[in-house]
Amino acid sequence: MRKKVTLITGASGEVGTALVERLAAEGNRRILAMDVHPEPDNIKGMSTFLQADILDKNLFSRLVAEYEIETIYHLAALLSTRAEFTPETAHRVNVEGTMMLLQMAAEQSAWRGEPVLFMFPSSIAVYGLPDLDTKQRYSRVREWEWNYPTTMYGCNKLYGEMLGSYFNKNYRQLAAERPITLDFRSVRYPGLISAFTVPTGGTSDYASEMIHAAAQNKPYTCFVREGLTIPFMAMPDAVDSILDLANAPRENLRHQVYNVGAFSISAGDIRDLVVKAFPGTEVTFEPDLKRQNIAESWPIDVDDSAARRDWGWEPKFDAVRTFTEYLIPNIKKRYQ
Repeated sequence: MRKKVTLITGASGEVGTALVERLAAEGNRRILAMDVHPEPDNIKGMSTFLQADILDKNLFSRLVAEYEIETIYHLAALLSTRAEFTPETAHRVNVEGTMMLLQMAAEQSAWRGEPVLFMFPSSIAVYGLPDLDTKQRYSRVREWEWNYPTTMYGCNKLYGEMLGSYFNKNYRQLAAERPITLDFRSVRYPGLISAFTVPTGGTSDYASEMIHAAAQNKPYTCFVREGLTIPFMAMPDAVDSILDLANAPRENLRHQVYNVGAFSISAGDIRDLVVKAFPGTEVTFEPDLKRQNIAESWPIDVDDSAARRDWGWEPKFDAVRTFTEYLIPNIKKRYQ
């Protein structure tokens, strides 16, 4: 008899490790975690872990032979900055990997006689505002506005949303007898910041990079301008949001894709919070125009009223609490 599991891809990443920890603490499901990178020490023993490539077609055949997959959290992705250096690889991982997983989930749904729940984290990278004047005029962007991504990652995520919606509504619509389709749900995250992982050069990583430098008594040169403002979210809220959407009754949901927001803040305001916590810290601004232009194409804030209305989304961490209670104390501990 096949074992019922919740599958988490990208389980070694920032959101993945936090999600494994949260689901393991609930203790009411078997977790199958997967990543191309080794299993992090902090989640060892919490799941059955597979170090594997999302593009391995034979892997999925083995998985469905051994497991009945009830829920999928598809977190595996090549992120924005790295994807710009290797766009072909990004397309394979972010699009082809997603397509194979959606196909497997659709087949599992038909076999089970009930939909597999497919949770897909998307990103504000799907937005592409053309200039600063437009960014000021459309300061809170709704899900269907300005879907003109400027990065390969943004293109991949937008297409992933569209693929998921297709499998949710229209998969095999011309078949004589349409099979049960999957239950696809997606959250569009703002810039995510974690206190427990080291930043890896992402487009919004300047927020946490400042704190890591200050905690080590090092000066920091920020790669975006002081006034650049984008939305952010603390990692605990990011995990809450995807779990809240996963647990929402299907009949309450009017969309497949939802913005989720927490707070917007400028790079200069982040600097002020860091300097207040670490007096004497030196932070300067020398914009890297390529990376800054990517962030400038993202909105100042997102309109998440649909998520608040349909499934009661409400973040717990505003800007001050994120930095003073979550980020700064925990990053300080890392270097003590």
